[in-house]
Amino acid sequence: MNKSSVTIQPSYTQELNFEQVINSDITQLWARREEGFIQSFDKTRLYWIKISSAHNNKAIVIVNGRIECVWKYQELFFDLFQQGYNIYSFDHRGQGLSERLIDDSQMGYVDDFEDYTHDLHHLVQHFSLERYKSLYLMGHSMGGNIVTRYLQTYPQHPFAAIALSAPMFGVNLPWHLQLVAIPFNQLMAVLSSQPKFAPGQLPYYPKPFDGNLLSQSHVRYQWFRALYEQKPELKIGGASHRWVWQGLMAAQKCHLMARHIKNPLLILQAGDDKVVSNCDQLKFYNKVIKNNHDCVLKVIENSRHEILFEKDEYRNQALDSILSFYRRY
Repeated sequence: MNKSSVTIQPSYTQELNFEQVINSDITQLWARREEGFIQSFDKTRLYWIKISSAHNNKAIVIVNGRIECVWKYQELFFDLFQQGYNIYSFDHRGQGLSERLIDDSQMGYVDDFEDYTHDLHHLVQHFSLERYKSLYLMGHSMGGNIVTRYLQTYPQHPFAAIALSAPMFGVNLPWHLQLVAIPFNQLMAVLSSQPKFAPGQLPYYPKPFDGNLLSQSHVRYQWFRALYEQKPELKIGGASHRWVWQGLMAAQKCHLMARHIKNPLLILQAGDDKVVSNCDQLKFYNKVIKNNHDCVLKVIENSRHEILFEKDEYRNQALDSILSFYRRY
């Protein structure tokens, strides 16, 4: 294991040239992707992609968040591939190009949150990653929760180090709603003959840039919204009662089994996150660090939730932190 502290200063796509690069170099790399569908453990069809070069001996498996899809991550895939990493990713069941689970295709739904964990395990096996000298894992938001549950459930995984971007270890709710969120949504899910949106949740609509909670990068945010208009099959809206119940239960499991995280772990926290709970990220970190001294919490001050789609000043920090961390292991 190489724990060199050499600082790397790679160049990434910047907002100033984003539109030019996304319509040229990134589009060309994206066109070279390998893609396909596999059946997961319960026969659900999952869409996957691979961007690779035979010259690369290291790879990253990237696990995206709720309402996201691999198409949204083209810029990140490009920047990481430029740094010598082969890229593997997929769409979660119920979103993106993977099989939708209920009649309302724009409602966030999952039968059991652990299904996401088993899907990730199934994809890792499918990707046949044995040839790589170095393997890394990355998860954002809901994907950070799924990655954590995967590490806790499958401790014999092949990854040398893991990076989590704004992981969902709790949701940013007022304290009085946190107390009732699980039992209320569980009850509503059980009583409803058909899945229904949780309170405050709606079908997909393109929220305007002003006042959005995700990113302060106008060009990246507008591109992502335009992408979903161009490919409406990617759209996914608010979460169902069952998803909220299952998601919050999964967050509790992350905390309960925090001591099982043995591998080097980087947690990137968005300083101005209004989506997930930064307090719960800190609680999780404090539990892990007791038994795992290769756990690091890095706060990206003033960043909103989608750190990897933020303004350059925040996104660059995040990518520098992730790549420097990976290089140590």
